[in-house]
Amino acid sequence: MKAIELRNLTKIYRNRHIALSGVNLTVPEGSVFGLLGPNGAGKTTAIRLMLGLQRPTAGTAWLFGEKMTPNASHLRRRIGYLPTHSRFPSDMTPITYLDMMGRLSGLPADQRKTRLAHLLRAVELLPATTQRLQSLSTGMTTRLGIAASLLHDPDLLIWDEPTVGLDPEGRRFTLDLIRGLAGEKTLLLSTHLLGDIDRICDHVGVLSEGKLVFSGPVVEMKRLVRQNEVELEVQGDLDMLKEHLGPWSEGRAELALIGQHTLRVLFTRGQPFLSELTSLLRLLSKHQIELLSVRSAGDQLEDAFLRRLEEERTRGFARAMDVEK
Repeated sequence: MKAIELRNLTKIYRNRHIALSGVNLTVPEGSVFGLLGPNGAGKTTAIRLMLGLQRPTAGTAWLFGEKMTPNASHLRRRIGYLPTHSRFPSDMTPITYLDMMGRLSGLPADQRKTRLAHLLRAVELLPATTQRLQSLSTGMTTRLGIAASLLHDPDLLIWDEPTVGLDPEGRRFTLDLIRGLAGEKTLLLSTHLLGDIDRICDHVGVLSEGKLVFSGPVVEMKRLVRQNEVELEVQGDLDMLKEHLGPWSEGRAELALIGQHTLRVLFTRGQPFLSELTSLLRLLSKHQIELLSVRSAGDQLEDAFLRRLEEERTRGFARAMDVEK
């Protein structure tokens, strides 16, 4: 069954900013799905539309086979949502906040105490039970938000940038927690870090400037990023491009122009593929060369990574592939 299905989902704001454009995406039930993209790619807008917090300009969002609308409260009860930056009443404590959220979610009084204790233990906040929320660290507030999203035992978890702002220890804890939930829940996680996707997700969708440029299993994406040969379909002044590519490619790659619009790049073995590809894409952007598509020259996968990237600016793609160092 499909936990989430987006059909031609489009959102255009009043200032004519196109936040999402014709997104078609499926999140399989029971999967850990990573929504990858740079800031401004449309991840948060997509999540708001999934939650029914905004109306789409066109298209629809479906959850568990039902159309999501602002009035579909019964669907929202099946979701545990964690926003990027959770805001909490500063004068409350973790226990009083979760108790309030439990009451609001309809959790019976005879179950709340046990459930709260279990969740506080799971997110390692028992020692901070009586602390004021204003005194909690970023990592602790993230863990509190995670506990709140799990209170009503939802079928689907939607977490928007759950590792943002966390130190390495906090990030590791959050990723381990997600691993523990895998198989029990369907999880959709947005992030701009490819490393997070690699560690915990089995499916991934990549957004760039409001367009879905890849969707599929993580293993399929890895098949491309492990290749060392790609073909770039480009448009622009290729004669000028040759002048700049020569110095860039020394010791990095062998280049060949095929026809008028295709650049074949064979990266030197041993070089970090993603880092070198990102460097090349930034060079294209700097010299006003438009990237139309990227594909693996090694196996010509029909659904290879970023095959559907059409008329996208290089800069957005480069940010999407910015790998955590």
